[in-house]
Amino acid sequence: MLSLLNFYEALDSLSSNKLRSALTVLGIVIGVGAVIGIMAVGAGAQNTITGQISSIGTNLLFVLRGGTEDIRNPKPLTIQDAEAIADPFAAPSVVGVAPVLQDTLELSYAGESTFAQSFGVTSSYNSVSNLALSEGEFVSEAHILGRAAVAVIGPDTAETLLGRREGVVGETIRIEGQPFRVIGLMTSRGGSGFGNQDNQVMVPLSTAQTRLMSRGRDRVDMIMVKASSPETVPSADLEIASILRTRHRTPIGSDDFTVFTQEDFLTTAGTITGVLTLFLGGIAGISLLVGGIGIMNIMLVSVTERTREIGLRKAVGARKRDILFQFLTESSLLSLAGGLIGIALGWGLSLIVGAIAAASDTDLTPSVTLDSVLLATLFSAAVGLFFGLYPAKRAADLEPVEALRYE
Repeated sequence: MLSLLNFYEALDSLSSNKLRSALTVLGIVIGVGAVIGIMAVGAGAQNTITGQISSIGTNLLFVLRGGTEDIRNPKPLTIQDAEAIADPFAAPSVVGVAPVLQDTLELSYAGESTFAQSFGVTSSYNSVSNLALSEGEFVSEAHILGRAAVAVIGPDTAETLLGRREGVVGETIRIEGQPFRVIGLMTSRGGSGFGNQDNQVMVPLSTAQTRLMSRGRDRVDMIMVKASSPETVPSADLEIASILRTRHRTPIGSDDFTVFTQEDFLTTAGTITGVLTLFLGGIAGISLLVGGIGIMNIMLVSVTERTREIGLRKAVGARKRDILFQFLTESSLLSLAGGLIGIALGWGLSLIVGAIAAASDTDLTPSVTLDSVLLATLFSAAVGLFFGLYPAKRAADLEPVEALRYE
């Protein structure tokens, strides 16, 4: 009953100074809205990145040149290494292998040009990477054997060069000034910047070796390996390492190669985006502290203005605890109101960012999580209690006689 009475008294006191209360609440609103908005965008970015990685397949392994230590005369990865890994007797957990050359090359068509991630691939790359085509065909063994000047391009590449995302098969584009006929168009996978999986071009590995990406005889930049299932990825990792150690004649612990799994990439991407989101959320949270200082300032002013009222209440029997609770209730109401409005603001900001991302064809969907809402709400309430404690204690400590004599 006493708490309910304190609530009504606090509500009446705050409503008597509507403008001042609204300006005080504004600091909390901005802080909570910024925290929720930033964390929503961060969660959306994390979902996008992990979704793109998972779309390739969680049973993939990537073999790259270079070990964890400085190795003298490290041996390069070769097509023969890929063939050895593809041996079902040596690596029973492996169901597909795709050696890859990769570089960033210039593409041009009718005066338009762009730079795209470029890959020299074999016909097995299609099944290993779970690549899907919206039209045309993928690189075949005939293209490999004939060192054909053919290319499979991504939808963003097609949009930039040809001005459309369909009907591109049969067009001739130039890669590093050399003509290539488009034989296939990939389906959209999303991404942006250097991680844009839609801005890619793939050519036969033999053609890339001889005309675009000189690496030396049979050398490759990466070997993609597909395990039979996500559960067999650890055993496939051990089998790959054993085969390459034997071929490269390196002892255990001195590998001149590194094997990454999709889980490694997912863990790393999740950690990076999570830390970045918390960092930005922490910066936005500083505005909550500023809002808390504003609450303390207003409550101190309120104590000064109501000194005679406090003295009168204490003179007629109000206890020190009653005065303390009254002012704490007022500060908590201010912060809680700001927190609720801030949640709505943060939600609105996330919707606006999502709409802007959709309008610019960016694969980003901000996600307001229950954790961020609870965190912002509880933190805003804690700010109100913390910054309201000193003014409330100051009011409660006033002597009735001195308070009644205050002018």
